[in-house]
Amino acid sequence: MSETVIDATTDADRDGARLDEDDRLKPEFVAQVIERVEAGDPEGARALVAPLHPADLADLFELAPTEQRRPLAAALAEMLDGDVLAEMNDWVREELIDALEPHEVAELATQLDTDDAVAIIEDMEEDDQRAVLRAMEPDDRAAIEEALSFPEESAGRLMQRDLIAVPEHMTVGDVLDYLRRNEDLTTDFWEIYVVDPQHKPVGTCKLSWILRTPRGVSIGDVMAREQTLIPVDMDQEEVALRFQKYALISAAVVDHVGRLVGMITVDDVVHIIQEEAGEDALRLSGAGDGDINEPIRFTVRTRLVWLVVNLFTAMIAASVVGLFEGEIAKFALLAALMGIVSGMGGNAGTQTLAVVVRALATNQLTSSNTRRMIVREFRIAAANGASLGTMIGIGSWLLYGRADLALVFGAAILINNLVAGLAGVLVPLTLERANVDPAVSSAVFVTMMTDCMGFFSFLGLAALFGLTG
Repeated sequence: MSETVIDATTDADRDGARLDEDDRLKPEFVAQVIERVEAGDPEGARALVAPLHPADLADLFELAPTEQRRPLAAALAEMLDGDVLAEMNDWVREELIDALEPHEVAELATQLDTDDAVAIIEDMEEDDQRAVLRAMEPDDRAAIEEALSFPEESAGRLMQRDLIAVPEHMTVGDVLDYLRRNEDLTTDFWEIYVVDPQHKPVGTCKLSWILRTPRGVSIGDVMAREQTLIPVDMDQEEVALRFQKYALISAAVVDHVGRLVGMITVDDVVHIIQEEAGEDALRLSGAGDGDINEPIRFTVRTRLVWLVVNLFTAMIAASVVGLFEGEIAKFALLAALMGIVSGMGGNAGTQTLAVVVRALATNQLTSSNTRRMIVREFRIAAANGASLGTMIGIGSWLLYGRADLALVFGAAILINNLVAGLAGVLVPLTLERANVDPAVSSAVFVTMMTDCMGFFSFLGLAALFGLTG
């Protein structure tokens, strides 16, 4: 008994040497592995990483410097299996796969579920794809080619082909015998799908129901006939929303005529939810994928495009200022204060925009409640604008002793907040109706509108009231 406790403590100590309190690899452990590789001691490196989970081993490659990843992969080649690649960052995985021969990639892909294998192969160059597919077994190649025929980020790319499907006439005993006799069946499943003679799903049966039901009972009497079916061409974001809405563990995927062709499980959906949430947040800023492993040339190109667009929208806002050169010349303080008006409007518009984009992404905002959303955000903008306008108006009156300036300043803040609230709702809604991703370009247009209206309202009211220094 005491000997077992000592071993367990030793393992815990070793885990403590590798992982921190948040289960992340410690920098000193990563450095130690790399030192072994650089010293020409691959056996020592393998001994260090042997206890790691595939996800932690994938993290090791991501944390290693770019120039050390290929030597690290060479040293750990026998441990670099499909499970590790499936957990790896897309950019890092692509970099490593480029260094492998087609037959090596094919061997790794056959170790994985179809969806994970597709994730590895789909980003390869077309010639490399063909070479890898030629090196695969015919059945595996056919499954991958079929998956690649579906649109990117669709259920067809995401689904697994390995599932259990049985006809409705079988009894529970028949199903159990079928599962035990056939060694080629998948071993990872939570539900059994019940199909009709045309292979169309008519129900699902949880394993727990089968295990607790007498053998003579028909599977049709045990199964649940109501089920959530996923069309093969459905976007992966919609798939994730269905899993979230109906609390699914797995779901059947059907083709255009309703035949069962695969299944999607919740572990795949968790990755999608994480990807989509981060993707929308980054797109709002025009930062592209925002992946720290992305090659610099791609990052520069993505960010530069939106910075150029921002440059043109900023020039539009500057042209509005140019209309009031005379007023600014008469009262130089206007130039210092007008930036506050546009800046406050921009912040308010960004808040509204973030809420609306999220609501669109999660299907909270639909055509049935659009009007209510517009009214709601307008009321919020009015309340915030009135509060900020009053505060700023009083503050500027106390600071500068000008009631007319305080009135213009406060009114401009209110007007621009109202514009920001409406723009934050209407811009993404308009883009959504035009089948343009509102997360990509909404921020540019909302910022332009709040800058233009901020300058126009403040300087226009100043001209109207004849403010001078």
